[in-house]
Amino acid sequence: MQDKVGFMQAVIINTLAIAIASLIGLCLRRGMPKRITDAVMQALGLCTILIGIQGAAGEKHILILIVSVVIGILIGEWGDWDGHVNRWAEKVTSRYTKSGDAAGIANAFITSCLIMNVGAMVIVGSLAAGLAEDYTMLYTKSLLDFVSGIMLSAAMGIGVMGSAVFTLVFQGGIVLLAQYVSPFCSPLLIEELSHTGSLLILAIGLNMIGLTRFKVLNYVPALVAIPFVLWISQIISQWLA
Repeated sequence: MQDKVGFMQAVIINTLAIAIASLIGLCLRRGMPKRITDAVMQALGLCTILIGIQGAAGEKHILILIVSVVIGILIGEWGDWDGHVNRWAEKVTSRYTKSGDAAGIANAFITSCLIMNVGAMVIVGSLAAGLAEDYTMLYTKSLLDFVSGIMLSAAMGIGVMGSAVFTLVFQGGIVLLAQYVSPFCSPLLIEELSHTGSLLILAIGLNMIGLTRFKVLNYVPALVAIPFVLWISQIISQWLA
Protein backbone atom coordinates (compact mmCIF):
# COMPACT_ATOMS: atom_id res chain seq x y z
CA MET A 1 0.00 0.00 0.00
CA GLN A 2 1.32 3.39 -0.98
CA ASP A 3 2.26 5.79 1.81
CA LYS A 4 -0.61 8.18 2.54
CA VAL A 5 1.84 10.74 3.96
CA GLY A 6 3.70 10.68 0.66
CA PHE A 7 0.43 11.24 -1.17
CA MET A 8 -0.27 14.29 1.01
CA GLN A 9 3.15 15.92 0.95
CA ALA A 10 2.33 18.35 -1.86
CA VAL A 11 -0.98 19.28 -0.20
CA ILE A 12 0.79 19.91 3.11
CA ILE A 13 3.38 22.09 1.37
CA ASN A 14 0.56 24.01 -0.35
CA THR A 15 -1.17 24.49 3.01
CA LEU A 16 2.03 25.72 4.67
CA ALA A 17 2.71 28.05 1.75
CA ILE A 18 -0.66 29.74 2.22
CA ALA A 19 -0.29 29.93 6.01
CA ILE A 20 3.21 31.42 5.84
CA ALA A 21 2.19 33.81 3.06
CA SER A 22 -0.79 34.96 5.16
CA LEU A 23 1.50 35.71 8.11
CA ILE A 24 3.85 37.69 5.87
CA GLY A 25 0.90 39.60 4.42
CA LEU A 26 -0.45 40.39 7.90
CA CYS A 27 2.94 41.77 8.93
CA LEU A 28 3.00 43.98 5.85
CA ARG A 29 -0.59 45.06 6.54
CA ARG A 30 0.26 46.39 10.01
CA GLY A 31 2.63 49.00 8.67
CA MET A 32 0.61 49.84 5.58
CA PRO A 33 -1.48 53.05 5.44
CA LYS A 34 -5.15 52.54 4.56
CA ARG A 35 -4.83 54.37 1.26
CA ILE A 36 -2.15 51.91 0.16
CA THR A 37 -4.19 48.94 1.39
CA ASP A 38 -7.15 50.22 -0.62
CA ALA A 39 -4.95 50.69 -3.68
CA VAL A 40 -3.61 47.13 -3.36
CA MET A 41 -7.19 45.86 -3.06
CA GLN A 42 -8.15 47.67 -6.25
CA ALA A 43 -5.12 46.26 -8.07
CA LEU A 44 -5.89 42.74 -6.86
CA GLY A 45 -9.49 43.24 -7.97
CA LEU A 46 -8.37 44.12 -11.49
CA CYS A 47 -6.05 41.08 -11.62
CA THR A 48 -8.86 38.87 -10.32
CA ILE A 49 -11.21 40.17 -13.01
CA LEU A 50 -8.62 39.31 -15.65
CA ILE A 51 -8.17 35.80 -14.22
CA GLY A 52 -11.94 35.31 -14.23
CA ILE A 53 -12.36 36.54 -17.80
CA GLN A 54 -9.52 34.37 -19.10
CA GLY A 55 -10.93 31.30 -17.39
CA ALA A 56 -14.53 31.82 -18.46
CA ALA A 57 -13.85 33.03 -22.02
CA GLY A 58 -13.18 29.55 -23.37
CA GLU A 59 -16.63 28.23 -22.42
CA LYS A 60 -18.00 26.17 -25.33
CA HIS A 61 -21.14 24.89 -23.63
CA ILE A 62 -22.71 28.15 -22.53
CA LEU A 63 -26.13 26.58 -21.92
CA ILE A 64 -24.64 24.20 -19.33
CA LEU A 65 -23.02 27.14 -17.56
CA ILE A 66 -26.24 29.17 -17.58
CA VAL A 67 -28.40 26.34 -16.26
CA SER A 68 -25.84 25.45 -13.58
CA VAL A 69 -25.54 29.05 -12.39
CA VAL A 70 -29.32 29.54 -12.31
CA ILE A 71 -29.80 26.32 -10.31
CA GLY A 72 -26.90 27.29 -8.07
CA ILE A 73 -28.19 30.77 -7.26
CA LEU A 74 -31.69 29.42 -6.59
CA ILE A 75 -30.22 26.96 -4.06
CA GLY A 76 -27.86 29.55 -2.59
CA GLU A 77 -30.51 32.25 -2.18
CA TRP A 78 -33.11 29.81 -0.85
CA GLY A 79 -30.63 28.48 1.71
CA ASP A 80 -29.09 31.93 2.36
CA TRP A 81 -25.58 30.48 2.25
CA ASP A 82 -23.98 33.93 2.36
CA GLY A 83 -26.03 35.01 5.37
CA HIS A 84 -25.35 31.81 7.31
CA VAL A 85 -21.59 32.04 6.78
CA ASN A 86 -21.47 35.72 7.74
CA ARG A 87 -23.53 35.12 10.89
CA TRP A 88 -21.35 32.15 11.79
CA ALA A 89 -18.21 34.25 11.26
CA GLU A 90 -19.62 37.03 13.42
CA LYS A 91 -20.45 34.56 16.19
CA VAL A 92 -17.01 32.94 16.10
CA THR A 93 -15.01 36.17 15.89
CA SER A 94 -17.17 38.49 18.03
CA ARG A 95 -14.95 37.96 21.08
CA TYR A 96 -11.75 38.79 19.23
CA THR A 97 -12.68 41.49 16.71
CA LYS A 98 -14.37 44.83 16.59
CA SER A 99 -18.00 45.07 15.55
CA GLY A 100 -18.32 44.87 11.77
CA ASP A 101 -15.02 43.05 11.23
CA ALA A 102 -16.66 39.62 11.00
CA ALA A 103 -18.08 40.32 7.54
CA GLY A 104 -14.62 41.33 6.33
CA ILE A 105 -13.06 38.15 7.73
CA ALA A 106 -15.75 36.00 6.09
CA ASN A 107 -15.31 37.85 2.80
CA ALA A 108 -11.53 37.37 2.90
CA PHE A 109 -11.96 33.67 3.65
CA ILE A 110 -14.46 33.08 0.84
CA THR A 111 -12.51 35.16 -1.67
CA SER A 112 -9.18 33.44 -0.98
CA CYS A 113 -10.74 29.95 -0.93
CA LEU A 114 -12.32 30.44 -4.35
CA ILE A 115 -9.28 32.10 -5.91
CA MET A 116 -6.91 29.40 -4.65
CA ASN A 117 -9.11 26.33 -4.97
CA VAL A 118 -11.24 26.74 -8.09
CA GLY A 119 -9.86 25.62 -11.43
CA ALA A 120 -8.50 22.70 -13.37
CA MET A 121 -5.09 22.92 -11.67
CA VAL A 122 -6.61 21.94 -8.31
CA ILE A 123 -8.54 18.91 -9.57
CA VAL A 124 -6.04 17.64 -12.14
CA GLY A 125 -3.06 18.29 -9.85
CA SER A 126 -4.69 16.52 -6.90
CA LEU A 127 -5.68 13.53 -9.06
CA ALA A 128 -2.14 13.31 -10.47
CA ALA A 129 -0.74 13.35 -6.93
CA GLY A 130 -3.13 10.67 -5.71
CA LEU A 131 -2.97 8.35 -8.73
CA ALA A 132 0.58 8.74 -10.04
CA GLU A 133 2.49 10.47 -7.22
CA ASP A 134 3.12 13.34 -9.63
CA TYR A 135 3.29 16.47 -7.49
CA THR A 136 4.54 18.92 -10.13
CA MET A 137 1.25 20.75 -10.62
CA LEU A 138 0.53 21.08 -6.89
CA TYR A 139 4.05 22.40 -6.26
CA THR A 140 3.50 24.99 -8.97
CA LYS A 141 0.17 25.89 -7.39
CA SER A 142 1.89 26.24 -4.00
CA LEU A 143 4.20 28.90 -5.42
CA LEU A 144 1.29 30.77 -7.02
CA ASP A 145 -0.72 30.56 -3.78
CA PHE A 146 2.27 31.84 -1.79
CA VAL A 147 2.46 34.99 -3.88
CA SER A 148 -1.29 35.58 -3.98
CA GLY A 149 -1.59 34.75 -0.25
CA ILE A 150 0.81 37.56 0.67
CA MET A 151 -1.07 40.09 -1.43
CA LEU A 152 -4.54 38.94 -0.38
CA SER A 153 -3.80 38.93 3.35
CA ALA A 154 -2.03 42.30 3.11
CA ALA A 155 -5.15 43.75 1.51
CA MET A 156 -7.94 41.74 3.19
CA GLY A 157 -6.61 40.58 6.54
CA ILE A 158 -6.59 37.45 8.68
CA GLY A 159 -9.53 35.74 6.94
CA VAL A 160 -7.15 34.61 4.19
CA MET A 161 -5.46 32.32 6.73
CA GLY A 162 -8.60 30.15 6.78
CA SER A 163 -8.06 29.20 3.15
CA ALA A 164 -5.03 27.16 4.25
CA VAL A 165 -7.33 24.87 6.25
CA PHE A 166 -9.80 24.67 3.38
CA THR A 167 -6.98 23.77 0.98
CA LEU A 168 -5.79 21.00 3.29
CA VAL A 169 -9.29 19.50 3.53
CA PHE A 170 -10.40 20.02 -0.09
CA GLN A 171 -7.22 19.12 -1.98
CA GLY A 172 -6.30 16.48 0.57
CA GLY A 173 -9.69 14.85 0.13
CA ILE A 174 -9.26 14.64 -3.64
CA VAL A 175 -5.74 13.22 -3.29
CA LEU A 176 -6.74 10.55 -0.78
CA LEU A 177 -9.89 9.61 -2.70
CA ALA A 178 -8.32 9.98 -6.16
CA GLN A 179 -8.90 6.37 -7.20
CA TYR A 180 -12.60 6.72 -6.39
CA VAL A 181 -13.05 10.28 -7.73
CA SER A 182 -11.11 9.83 -10.98
CA PRO A 183 -13.75 7.77 -12.87
CA PHE A 184 -16.28 10.59 -12.42
CA CYS A 185 -13.91 13.42 -13.39
CA SER A 186 -14.28 13.47 -17.15
CA PRO A 187 -12.41 16.16 -19.11
CA LEU A 188 -15.76 17.84 -19.82
CA LEU A 189 -16.66 17.97 -16.11
CA ILE A 190 -13.27 19.44 -15.17
CA GLU A 191 -13.60 21.97 -17.98
CA GLU A 192 -17.07 23.08 -16.90
CA LEU A 193 -16.06 23.30 -13.23
CA SER A 194 -13.13 25.48 -14.25
CA HIS A 195 -15.23 27.80 -16.43
CA THR A 196 -18.00 28.18 -13.84
CA GLY A 197 -15.45 28.73 -11.09
CA SER A 198 -13.82 31.41 -13.22
CA LEU A 199 -17.19 33.15 -13.49
CA LEU A 200 -17.37 33.25 -9.69
CA ILE A 201 -13.82 34.62 -9.58
CA LEU A 202 -14.89 37.35 -12.01
CA ALA A 203 -17.73 38.26 -9.64
CA ILE A 204 -15.24 38.42 -6.77
CA GLY A 205 -13.01 40.79 -8.75
CA LEU A 206 -15.93 43.10 -9.52
CA ASN A 207 -16.79 43.14 -5.81
CA MET A 208 -13.18 43.91 -4.87
CA ILE A 209 -13.08 47.07 -6.97
CA GLY A 210 -16.49 48.14 -5.66
CA LEU A 211 -18.51 47.89 -8.88
CA THR A 212 -20.89 45.20 -7.61
CA ARG A 213 -22.06 43.50 -4.43
CA PHE A 214 -22.53 39.92 -5.57
CA LYS A 215 -23.21 37.45 -2.78
CA VAL A 216 -20.68 35.10 -4.33
CA LEU A 217 -21.19 32.36 -1.76
CA ASN A 218 -24.80 32.02 -2.93
CA TYR A 219 -23.45 31.10 -6.38
CA VAL A 220 -21.19 28.30 -5.11
CA PRO A 221 -23.94 25.61 -5.40
CA ALA A 222 -23.57 26.06 -9.17
CA LEU A 223 -20.36 24.03 -8.92
CA VAL A 224 -22.29 21.18 -7.31
CA ALA A 225 -25.06 21.44 -9.92
CA ILE A 226 -22.70 20.96 -12.88
CA PRO A 227 -22.42 17.12 -12.73
CA PHE A 228 -26.21 16.80 -12.61
CA VAL A 229 -26.69 19.26 -15.48
CA LEU A 230 -24.13 17.37 -17.56
CA TRP A 231 -25.84 14.06 -16.77
CA ILE A 232 -29.25 15.41 -17.78
CA SER A 233 -27.84 16.98 -20.96
CA GLN A 234 -26.28 13.64 -21.95
CA ILE A 235 -29.61 11.86 -21.40
CA ILE A 236 -31.42 14.44 -23.54
CA SER A 237 -28.76 14.17 -26.27
CA GLN A 238 -29.11 10.37 -26.35
CA TRP A 239 -32.90 10.66 -26.45
CA LEU A 240 -32.79 13.13 -29.36
CA ALA A 241 -30.20 11.11 -31.29
